[in-house]
Amino acid sequence: MRNSTTISLLLAVLFLISSCQNASQKDSSQEASHEYSSNSPLPEWSKDAVIYEVNIRQYTEEGTFNAFAEHLPRLKELGVDILWLMPVHPIGEKNRKGTLGSYYSIKDYKAINPEFGTMEDFKALVKKAHDMDMHLILDWVANHTAWDHPWTETNPEWYLQNEEGEIIAPVEDWTDVAGLDYSNQEMRKAMTDALTFWVEEANIDGYRCDVAGMVPVDFWEDARVAIEAVKPVWMLAEDEEEISLLENAFNANYGWSFHHIMNKVAQNEQNATHVAEYFQKIDTLYPSGTWPMQFTTNHDENSWNGTVWERMGDATKTMAALTFVVEGMPLIYSGQEVGLSKQLEFFEKDQIDWTGGEEMTEFYKTLTRLKSDNPALWNGEFGGDLEIIDTNDAESLFCFSRQKGENTVVALFNFSESSVSAFVENSPEGTFTEYFSGEDATLPVNGLLLQPWEFKIFVK
Repeated sequence: MRNSTTISLLLAVLFLISSCQNASQKDSSQEASHEYSSNSPLPEWSKDAVIYEVNIRQYTEEGTFNAFAEHLPRLKELGVDILWLMPVHPIGEKNRKGTLGSYYSIKDYKAINPEFGTMEDFKALVKKAHDMDMHLILDWVANHTAWDHPWTETNPEWYLQNEEGEIIAPVEDWTDVAGLDYSNQEMRKAMTDALTFWVEEANIDGYRCDVAGMVPVDFWEDARVAIEAVKPVWMLAEDEEEISLLENAFNANYGWSFHHIMNKVAQNEQNATHVAEYFQKIDTLYPSGTWPMQFTTNHDENSWNGTVWERMGDATKTMAALTFVVEGMPLIYSGQEVGLSKQLEFFEKDQIDWTGGEEMTEFYKTLTRLKSDNPALWNGEFGGDLEIIDTNDAESLFCFSRQKGENTVVALFNFSESSVSAFVENSPEGTFTEYFSGEDATLPVNGLLLQPWEFKIFVK
């Protein structure tokens, strides 16, 4: 989306209300977490995947597929598994915002933005990613099109209209796009055809679907069946409120609530108890086999709400590490691995500065290895459940364990600006290795001093 602040905050509030209602219902019935399983097909290659969002326009001076392809070996070394490309389609010119317009104003669902290259360039990028054992998904905008999409002329009945019969935007300030009407079955068929087109023609591996909750659930379910008839795919919904999207259509959604909690903890507006509450609720909401995508930034957050350094300050690396060890799939946004420290323009050219950043690169390499090496940290049912461990300071310390088979991970975070001596209860015991230092440690910890925002991750 162009500016998701209002909607993401609204969804977060609705999610938390739903969380409380669902958690109350689950507690009263004393039923186990993950009460039902998702029927969404789940490719095995997603089990321990780390996702990386690619902003083609800002990635290189050229801003092309071919220029980005030169970065694939670096991203493979970084530990990236899924490449999510922001929309690659031609951008509308009518009512365009800024000079270059929004990726999310789609003029043609079956064509390539000529600024990025050709269809053959795109296919070559997909093949190169596959040859390096990475997967590639496309950002898909099903809720709306550009005002100069041919459908506005050939099929105006496919669009939302006011009382005067004029096509309207789906949201008032989304002035560069026209809203689609999903009560029209012919439009649905055309949209499904376009979704299958990219899987058939370019061999992509799935979709991240923009404002998925603003499109009817049954459309996504029918579309998933059509796509799966071509090849198995992985699907991510930009949504958190509509959990039913995960039942038959999507494999993952956005961890918006947790993102906002991390921001507030970093800004001393919330504390470790709020983190614990989130994970006490999450298992009652998600059908087994699905998970949230966890993130400290993405294209919307960076461009509209500030860099991670502005929002999280000294807690930036702490929160990044947290997204790799809690339940869910971690996201790395373009440039985040070199410490991206500026808000990228959304409608203009604003190239990422790739110089320096070695410390952050090594940090993220360590995090991706940590996740890959420890099945307890894998995604959804492939990984272990998060079990909260009691500490002597519930407001400052967040401690938990995850276990899968013979593998156990214990994580301890200090979410405060003060040093804290940590004592824990009911922790796994034995000799562990602290992953970042490589030093052996005997658990449970007893009087371990954590510096402000410091964390320890113990593995066995």
